[in-house]
Amino acid sequence: MDTHVKVVGWLWIANGVLAILMVVFGLIIANLNIPSAQDSILVTSGVLCCFVPAIAADFAAGLGLLQYKSWARILAIILGIINLILFPIGTALGIYTLIIMFNEEAKALFNGELAPAEVEGAS
Repeated sequence: MDTHVKVVGWLWIANGVLAILMVVFGLIIANLNIPSAQDSILVTSGVLCCFVPAIAADFAAGLGLLQYKSWARILAIILGIINLILFPIGTALGIYTLIIMFNEEAKALFNGELAPAEVEGAS
């Protein structure tokens, strides 16, 4: 199960990276069509205010899952539910996240009742 948790963690990090690329690409395209510098700054700051918290949440969930933090499991569940409406990639990521995070073995892993495989192998 710890392998699935790590995969979900890396997928959330990859989702954050893809979101950054989409925001940068979208801002470049949008700013090409905006004649005024003042309007360009307004559009850019508005877009960043909307997307930066979501991207930060993706990275936080991914990094937290890789470290088996209990708060990251809850954050991943919330993000998984929200991403269900983002068809097709968000839906797939959301379903996979929810399946893994609601698994009893994963719950035990995050509650400290079960040690990750690499920790067991190192002992």
